[in-house]
Amino acid sequence: MKYALSTLAGAVALTASLLAAPALAEDAGIIVYNAQHESLAKEWAKGFTKETGIKVTLRNGGDSDFSNQIVAEGAASPADVFLTENSPAMALVEAAGLFAPVDADTLAQVPQEYQPSSGKWVGVAARSTVFAYNKDKLKEDQLPKSLLDLADPSWKGRWAASPSGADFQAIVSALLELKGEAATADWLKAMKENSTAYKGNSTVMKAVNAGEIDGGVIYHYYYFGDQAKTGENSKSVGLHYFKNQDPGAFVSISGGGVLASSKHPKEAQAFLKWVTGKGGQEVLKTGTSYEYAVGKGEESNPKLVPLADLQAPKVDPVKLNSKKVIDLMTQAGLL
Repeated sequence: MKYALSTLAGAVALTASLLAAPALAEDAGIIVYNAQHESLAKEWAKGFTKETGIKVTLRNGGDSDFSNQIVAEGAASPADVFLTENSPAMALVEAAGLFAPVDADTLAQVPQEYQPSSGKWVGVAARSTVFAYNKDKLKEDQLPKSLLDLADPSWKGRWAASPSGADFQAIVSALLELKGEAATADWLKAMKENSTAYKGNSTVMKAVNAGEIDGGVIYHYYYFGDQAKTGENSKSVGLHYFKNQDPGAFVSISGGGVLASSKHPKEAQAFLKWVTGKGGQEVLKTGTSYEYAVGKGEESNPKLVPLADLQAPKVDPVKLNSKKVIDLMTQAGLL
């Protein structure tokens, strides 16, 4: 195995990390079907390869596209690892029986609330649902106390979302699990009447910022990412956190899993261990994704509201049903 190292210290560190890792096949690389942010996955792959010498090939795409592709490929999938932004895509692959169990020492690095009860995949990051609102149009006492309040006729024409995206569909998945099918169907029907559909969460935030709409349901990191740049698309935006275990306080888990058909299972498991460990979680703290770190004892970016303060509802991610959500949203005329 050949390494391009510029210092003796680097060589020593690499040797130590390889000795500490499980017996990994020499020169073996892994293929990752990546539905996470490309920049974040690149940082993870770069850091993992630097420590272990194991090559990572990223194939980038979307949550739903990749989950359906993996199910279609079955045991013939070339993927070793699947990474997502939202957990319903992981649940779909798990339901098809296509994940290998995650190594116990990897699961031990992540609190129970950020992994499925099955242990077939593990949380690698997280994002919070928020109501982004225009501060010139809404005051704090005018904000919805619950996500369910947006079904009230008083909100007609005043809020927006991106219903075609996996992000919003994950939020609806949580609503379905927490409140049941009838309540979810009723809320989606009201959403069709009350909301404006945009393509993408960033577009929703831009519309809120421009005053085109009073508010919108998005994930938190769009705001913080824009603020870290010029802030031009978020200068008039405030973030409202529903809290109180409300469906609108749902924290979506980004997942990682090893395919049962992986040709390099040891390397794939090592990658998940690294991502959920100090190296991978440090990327979340210091990088530009503004997603939450989920590793035990690991800190998120200090600009974020702490995970513990979000008062998120408890949802077993293995129970999130993306197919049922798509059916319900289609019936409501949102897809």
